[in-house]
Amino acid sequence: MSSLDKINPPAVTKNVGTLHPINQTKDYLLNLLTHLGFTEVHGPEIESEDFNFDMLNIKKSHPARQMHDTFYVENKSNVLRTHTSPVQIRSMLESKPPIAFSSAGKVYRKDDDATHLPMFHQVEGIYVDADVNFSNLKDLIHQILHDLFGKDVEIRFRPSYFPFTEPSAEVDILSENGKWLEILGCGIVNPIVLKNCNIDPEKYSGLAFGLGVERIAMLKYGVNDIREFYKSNLDFLGQFK
Repeated sequence: MSSLDKINPPAVTKNVGTLHPINQTKDYLLNLLTHLGFTEVHGPEIESEDFNFDMLNIKKSHPARQMHDTFYVENKSNVLRTHTSPVQIRSMLESKPPIAFSSAGKVYRKDDDATHLPMFHQVEGIYVDADVNFSNLKDLIHQILHDLFGKDVEIRFRPSYFPFTEPSAEVDILSENGKWLEILGCGIVNPIVLKNCNIDPEKYSGLAFGLGVERIAMLKYGVNDIREFYKSNLDFLGQFK
């Protein structure tokens, strides 16, 4: 080694990291909802059956409560939450309308394939006030999806069923290859849920919606296999700087 090498050692290349694409997508959604007037709330990932199911009008006979769909813990008295809706239940019990809450975090269900994982992330929102109706819901969903995918995106609402909303709908967007892709679920909050949260359904109504963060990230970034997000492949993750 020459004396010059001792004075000027080779430069060290450093790879600068960045937020994971799922966190980027989650933060973007939460910031969007904050801009629309929602307040972010938080709750535990281990939930009681009461908050995860009963308060949301999910009966004991519902298939989602079976062990082949839900992870039970602590002698089956608690579950790994299957959605972030219990966070909204907890928050509504501590508040009075008008309320507008958003929640985000990990949820758990027994799925594992190219489009599903046993752990994934959700972002949900709920708005309760006097005279909230389905037109308000459609307007809000259009604002969210236009922000995510552009104002030219084609959107359709399909009737669906969720125990905690009535009426309920699933929302699709039209992809570039002409196929409709499911993007979120939504609906008008079931009066039973409002009663369970000590909110008078004769005076108030609400809207609610939920998005799968991985689903949104897959569509925005053109990722075909959800498992790619969690393989710790630096070449893959480096694309999202």
